[in-house]
Amino acid sequence: MFDGFDEFDIETSGATIHGRRGGSGPPVLLLHGIPETHLMWHRIAPQLAENFTVVATDLRGWGDSGKPPSTADHEPYSMRAIARDQIEVMRSLGHEQFRLVGHDRGARCAYRLALDEPDAVTRLAVLDVVPIGDVYNRADKTFSLSYWVWSFLAAPASVPERFIDAAPAVLVDFMLDTWPEVKDAFPPEVRAAYVRQFSDPATVHAICEEFRAAATLDYQQDEADRGHRKIACPVLFLWSQRGQVAKLYDDPLAIWREWADDVRGEPVPVGHFIPEEAPEQTLRQLLDFLS
Repeated sequence: MFDGFDEFDIETSGATIHGRRGGSGPPVLLLHGIPETHLMWHRIAPQLAENFTVVATDLRGWGDSGKPPSTADHEPYSMRAIARDQIEVMRSLGHEQFRLVGHDRGARCAYRLALDEPDAVTRLAVLDVVPIGDVYNRADKTFSLSYWVWSFLAAPASVPERFIDAAPAVLVDFMLDTWPEVKDAFPPEVRAAYVRQFSDPATVHAICEEFRAAATLDYQQDEADRGHRKIACPVLFLWSQRGQVAKLYDDPLAIWREWADDVRGEPVPVGHFIPEEAPEQTLRQLLDFLS
């Protein structure tokens, strides 16, 4: 799936980060969402690598990346800490500045990195999310029912962990079967890899800690930045025309325009997993934006 890419494991100040690198040209970092790993980019990365040096990683706690111990305040799994891993990876690979693309959880890491390290990110693409502060500030009955996974994973330890550990495939299959419009978007080996990581109790705990951090530290950090800091680089926002972002927010593009002065984007007529469901359209959008 990643012909011509090299695998790596890089030690950062907080974790070991697993990923792949391939291609040549300006650097681009790709970050995955839930319940995925860096494998979600298998239909995008090889084509991007014809024009760019492409780096795709597993976020801290996910896939084959490290799962450091958490703390009572969940700080090791805050997006600020997770973003710190990613910038250290890019610097260790010789990239002081780079383009950044994130889907879902990876998009949350990506915009936090762009806010905290404005000199490092030259262009930012975020896929199918709005900032965490806006998510919680706008949450209502529809959100609580459609995004119940958020509340479930953020519940106190070790309740969600024990449920998932008892039947790891149930939650993954729910997401992969109900969130996309394109039902055959996941090759069997990719789906198996996503289920496999949820079969590891350490990974499950790390993922839950990330959602607990989202409801606390990530939210607090967004609110501290609101009205005081903006994303300095151009932003591309793509969202699912059939998914929850479109259903919950009348104008999600306007939400991102509160966080950056240069924002463009459009809906994509598929479900939540945009790069896997609509790889050709996603690639075209990214090539136009990142070039």
